[in-house]
Amino acid sequence: MSFRSNLIKARSHITFLMALGLGLALVVTLENTIDKRATDSTEPTEPSAVKNQSHLAAFETVEPLPLAITGEATEDDLEYARIAWRYFENNTHETTGLVNSADKYPSTTMWETGSYFIAVISAELLGLIEPEEAEARISLAVETLSALRLFDDILPNKAYNVQTAELVDYGNRPVERGLGWSALDIARMVGALGQVANRYPELAPDVTALLDKWDLTQMVEDGRLIGGNIADDNLRRDQEGRVGYEQYAAKAMMLFGYDMVNAYRAEDHLMVKDVLGQPIPVDTRLHRNVTPAFTVSEPYIFDGLEFGFDARSHRFATAIYKAQEARYRETGILTAVSESHLDEAPYFAYASVWGGGAPWAVMTFKGERLDSKRTITTKVSFAMDALFGTDYTRELIAAIAPLADMERGWPEGIYEEDGSTNVSITTNTNATILAALAFRVHGPLIHAAP
Repeated sequence: MSFRSNLIKARSHITFLMALGLGLALVVTLENTIDKRATDSTEPTEPSAVKNQSHLAAFETVEPLPLAITGEATEDDLEYARIAWRYFENNTHETTGLVNSADKYPSTTMWETGSYFIAVISAELLGLIEPEEAEARISLAVETLSALRLFDDILPNKAYNVQTAELVDYGNRPVERGLGWSALDIARMVGALGQVANRYPELAPDVTALLDKWDLTQMVEDGRLIGGNIADDNLRRDQEGRVGYEQYAAKAMMLFGYDMVNAYRAEDHLMVKDVLGQPIPVDTRLHRNVTPAFTVSEPYIFDGLEFGFDARSHRFATAIYKAQEARYRETGILTAVSESHLDEAPYFAYASVWGGGAPWAVMTFKGERLDSKRTITTKVSFAMDALFGTDYTRELIAAIAPLADMERGWPEGIYEEDGSTNVSITTNTNATILAALAFRVHGPLIHAAP
C-alpha cells in the first residue's frame, strides 16, 4: 500500500491525535493559569475572588503522594483482573454489545457504557483478551449507540434497555419520550470514546461518526455542562456537576475541543472543610439545590487512572486519600468511601469524606442520611492501591480480596456497620478494578501507547 493510501486511511486518527494534543494542552494551560491566579498577590482582585483563591491556597501545603506505577502485573493482579473481566463476559448482550449496569440487570446509562469501554481497553492492555476481541466488542457497541433513538433527537437518554436499546426510565420501563440527558454521564462516554480512538485507530472514524450524531453543543453553555431534565412535561436545562465530577467531565469534553474553562475552574465554587487535619475540597453549591454537596473519591480516582492527575487534582486526591487513612488510624475502621450500589433499598448511596454538612456522611440521592450503609468500597480500595501503593492500601486489598466471586466478578464491598458483604455486583466496580490494575502496569490510560 502506498504512503498516500496509508495517510488517507489514517487521517481520522491523525485528526483525533491533533485534537487530543490540543485538548491536553488546554488543560495544562488552564491549570497553570489557575495556579498563577491563586498565588499572584500583586493583581487587583474582587473580594469574592480573593476568598476563592485562598481556598485553593489551602492545598499548597498538601504534598502530592508519589504514584505507584510498577510497570508489571503480579500473578495476584492478573487473577484479580480475570475475576473482574468475568463480569463482562457474563453481562454483555450478544446482539447489542451493551452491558448490564449490574449483574443480570439489563439496563445501562452512558456512564456505565463508558465504564465498559474503559474495561475493554484495560483488559486488552493486561493481556486478558486479544486486540481483535477488544475492537470487535467496542465496534458492536458503537454500532448500537449510533442507532439509538435520542431524547428529542438531541442527545442520548438517561437510560436504555441493554437487550432492546429502547429508551427506559430508571426502573428499566419503556418511556416514549425519555427522561432527558445527563451531561456528566455523556461526558464520561465522550472521554471513553476518546480513549477508544486513541487505542484503536481503526475505530476512530466510527467514533467521529457517532459523536456527529449527538448534538453535544446542547450540553455545553458558557464553558459549563448543562443537563436536560423533564419538569411538567417540559425540557428544563440545568447546570450539572460539582467540584470533582465537574472537572473530570470537563477534561473529557476538552479531548474533542469543547470550551470547558468554567467547568474546569474548581475555585469558582470551592470551600474547604477540615477532616482529620486534611483540607477537603467541597462545592459551595447544594446537591439538588437542597442538601450541602458531598465529596467522594470516585471522580478523583477516575481522573488519575484515565487521564493522569494534574497538579491540582493530585493534591485534592492526596488529601481525600489521607483523610481516609487518618480515619482508620484514629478509629481502626478501614475506610474507602465513594458512591456505590447497595444490595437493598434504596439501592444507591454516596458515602462521603464530607457531605450533607458533616464528615463521613452517607447520603441518598434525595439527600437523606443513611450512615448504616457506609461501605468499604472494592473499587476505591483497588484504585487507591494502584495510584498510591501505601501500607494502608495494601491493608484494604487484603480485606477486600476474600470477597471475590470467581464466577460473577467483584461485589461492591463490605458494610462497615456489621462487616457483611454488599453483594451487589456492577459494571462500574469491575471496570474500575480493571482500570486500576492496568494503571499499575501502564500508567494513565490516555498515555498507554497504541
